[in-house]
Amino acid sequence: MRNSVKRLYLVRHAVAEERGPSWPDDTLRPLTERGQRRFARAAAGFVRLEGVPDSILTSPLVRARQTAELLSSAADDASIDTQPALSPGEPPAALLAKVRALRADRIALVGHEPDLGQLAAVLLGASRPLPFKKGGICRIDVEWQGKAKGTLVWFLPPAALRRLGR
Repeated sequence: MRNSVKRLYLVRHAVAEERGPSWPDDTLRPLTERGQRRFARAAAGFVRLEGVPDSILTSPLVRARQTAELLSSAADDASIDTQPALSPGEPPAALLAKVRALRADRIALVGHEPDLGQLAAVLLGASRPLPFKKGGICRIDVEWQGKAKGTLVWFLPPAALRRLGR
């Protein structure tokens, strides 16, 4: 780590197929075709705004993995690492320990709600979770002196990111 601050990009997966009889195993639900197209444009907007992340960590669920792959594709094929700590319902402590240990300074975390909103609240010291739209991204700069302490730099819905990608 070159300094004590890391840029974390919290990325909610893009629009996925609806839960139900067509997808009895929620872990296998993929993105919709429209979700893929729209997030590809949002990812281009993200890269235009922030450049290429050093690393992308993703939940192992199919919809998150596909979102991470779209982000990687827009970001010069940035490396993707599957992290079970980004699975739904996992507490943030294990994820934060992993992120802190990374040598990367700009890290995208692709996951799910309400977990990402809760992670943002922990990092920001907020009393309530941040509400992420599908395909939305926020940047939180985190200082790692003792307990992780974050500063919200920006929080954009997917429509704004898509406009940046034009």
